[in-house]
Amino acid sequence: MKPILLLLSVSFLMFSCKNETKTDEVSTSETETIEAPLNFQHLKSAKLHKGEIHRIDSFPSHYITPRPVDVWLPESYVESKTYDVLYMHDGQMLFDSLSTWNKQEWKVDEWASELMSEGRTKDFIVVAVHNIAKVRWQDLFPQKAFNYINEATKDSLKDLSGSKDFKLNGDNYLKFIVEELKPVIDKTYAIRTDKAHTFVMGSSMGGLMSMYAISEYPEVFGGAACLSTHWPGAMPMENNPYPVGIFKYMDANLPKAGEHKLYFDYGNETLDQYYPQYAPRVDEILKAKGYTSSDSKNLFFEGTNHSEISWNQRLDQPLVFLLGQ
Repeated sequence: MKPILLLLSVSFLMFSCKNETKTDEVSTSETETIEAPLNFQHLKSAKLHKGEIHRIDSFPSHYITPRPVDVWLPESYVESKTYDVLYMHDGQMLFDSLSTWNKQEWKVDEWASELMSEGRTKDFIVVAVHNIAKVRWQDLFPQKAFNYINEATKDSLKDLSGSKDFKLNGDNYLKFIVEELKPVIDKTYAIRTDKAHTFVMGSSMGGLMSMYAISEYPEVFGGAACLSTHWPGAMPMENNPYPVGIFKYMDANLPKAGEHKLYFDYGNETLDQYYPQYAPRVDEILKAKGYTSSDSKNLFFEGTNHSEISWNQRLDQPLVFLLGQ
C-alpha cells in the first residue's frame, strides 16, 4: 500500500493542477513594459463560501508564461478601508473544489471570512497565482539554491519528471510577482502596500517558493508561510543533494529575525513522510538567525498527509500567525 500512496503523492507533486493553461513560451524582452490596461473581472461562476473572486484569465508577463491570477475579496470589502495582502501559489486550488482536478481545496475563503469576522486576523485580501502543470517545478524551485549544490553533482540531477534537461525559472517567477503583478494589485485595490502588510504562502513546492520569496525580497514581504515544505526539492532519493543546497541557501540568505515572520509545518503521511527528518535542520537555521517562538514556527501535525484537505484543516494557524491582531 505504501508504494501506491507514494506514487499518488509524487503525481500530486508533479501535477498539482490538471487545469493546465495552454500558452506559448515567453519570448518578449525583459526590458519592455506591459502597457495594455489590466482589468480584473468578477468571476461570478466561482462557488464560494463568502466574498468574491476577480480574475485576469491570462496575466501578461515578460518573465513567465502568462496564466490566470485571481483576487479574493472578503464580503465586507469596501474602498474606504485598507487591507493587508496575502500572495499565494497554486491559485486554482484555493477556493472552489468543484473546479479543481482532485475535488479538494484549501478553503481559503471559509477560513479568511471566519477569522476576520471573529477579529482574530486583520482584514486582508488574497492574490492567487495559478500554476501551469508542465512548468510548475521549474517556476517554484528556489533557483539560487541550485548554486549551492556541488558542481560535480549538478549534471546528474533530474527534475520531477526524471529529465536532466530542465531550466529553472524561480527568479523570473518572483520578478513577475514583485515587478509586474504587485504594482497592478497596489493600484487596483484598497491595500497597504508596505512589507509589514504583505505576505506570501504556499505548500509543497509553493512552500519552498514562499521561503525563497522572503529571502530574495525581504523588503517586499513581511512574512511567509510554508506548509508541507518540499525539502527534498524533487523526487525523494538517497543521498539527495537538493536539500543540502536549499539549506545552505537558507543559511546565507534567509532574513535575520527582527522584521519578519516565518511559518513552517509538516505531516508524516504520503509525501509528507519524507519531511520530519529535515525539521531539526530548519530549527537550527531559525535559531541561528535569531528567531524565537514569537516570530517563527516549525510545527508537526501527526497523521496528516500531502493534500489540500490536510492544509485546509490547519489553515487557521498560519493565517493567525501572519495576520493576527
